[in-house]
Amino acid sequence: MSSVRVAGVGMIPFTKPGKSEDWDVMAEKAIRLALADAGITYDQVQQAYAGYVYADSTAGQSAVYRVGSTGIPVINVNNNCATGSTALYLARQMIEAGVADCVLAFGFEQMTPGALGAVFSDRKAVMANYGAKFNELQTFDPTKPPTAQLWGGAALEYQKRYGGSDESFAMISVKARRHAANNPLAVFRDPVTVEEVMASPNLSGPVTRLQACPPTCGAAAAVLVSPRFAARHGIDARVEILAQSLTTDFQKTWDGSSMISLVGFDMARAAADQVYEASGVSPDDVDVVELHDCFTPGEWLAYESLRLTPEGTAERYIRDGLNTYGGKHVVNPSGGLLSKGHPIGATGLAQCYELTKQLRGTAEKTQVDGARLALQHNLGNGGACVVTLYGRSD
Repeated sequence: MSSVRVAGVGMIPFTKPGKSEDWDVMAEKAIRLALADAGITYDQVQQAYAGYVYADSTAGQSAVYRVGSTGIPVINVNNNCATGSTALYLARQMIEAGVADCVLAFGFEQMTPGALGAVFSDRKAVMANYGAKFNELQTFDPTKPPTAQLWGGAALEYQKRYGGSDESFAMISVKARRHAANNPLAVFRDPVTVEEVMASPNLSGPVTRLQACPPTCGAAAAVLVSPRFAARHGIDARVEILAQSLTTDFQKTWDGSSMISLVGFDMARAAADQVYEASGVSPDDVDVVELHDCFTPGEWLAYESLRLTPEGTAERYIRDGLNTYGGKHVVNPSGGLLSKGHPIGATGLAQCYELTKQLRGTAEKTQVDGARLALQHNLGNGGACVVTLYGRSD
């Protein structure tokens, strides 16, 4: 089994729908940036994994052909919001198993304005089981976005169990904007106050519009290599994938009566525990985290599912500033999905981009001093969760 190194990363600035280039052009740019960062050419790549949700079959080939046509396998990946990190997971497996020495993972999305909705209306919905469980646990409001109601319901359940003020949820958005101000690739960089977040239109439970990630267009890519490939080609391979896990929902999600479970807490906890066990790393050892904050309750629950703080203590973790610079962990220095944006297929690879820069010490204004261990959490309802631990080796 080979260790796996991140040789190159690339990301383009995320934009609002209607202001981006075409999906294949965005993907090409991210791929070229990752190849240039690795110092290699496309003809050295042996396999490619393309992540996207809102594009047609073989879109990955159409995108990568803009860079080159070398006959290599190109595999298209769709795993809802965990798509980008699933592409990374598959690329990592190929290197680790010794099947390939240089693999490209890339993701892109060209989205439309507004809340996510079903693409096909003439057949059974792919998340019908989630819908049925949702309707068993709470009342659906047809005037509000469905996904926001999932996370809003989970937040209300958490508040009932452990407490937690609406203002503390809003503080997550304030922190996200403060971090994004230092990230030129983020969509929303202007600061907001708790009062402004609370005053924005309510979506569900404590969740307001400024606590929801925006639909976004963008692309990101990563080149993974084996140590022998890196040595042969003189590649900076300091960043290593120490452990990685991909999980899906458990039966308790369907048998139980928890909205927290329905939004993926259990599969995130399982993925994190597998990563900690495989690596021998404690959550207390982690310096920097990029996690899936599609809504503020997503970040709140991830603090606990990833064991960054014990269950029931997320509010204290937020109010004590343990989630930012100078705290216990720096969470989402990029601004996260809330401020950086969430082009679904690109999100997991954008997280890889940020964390690779952090461990190289080249993250500039978002840099976490002395970062040596970085944790990535990318969750998709439907469901899939990928947790990845990166380390720096000198």
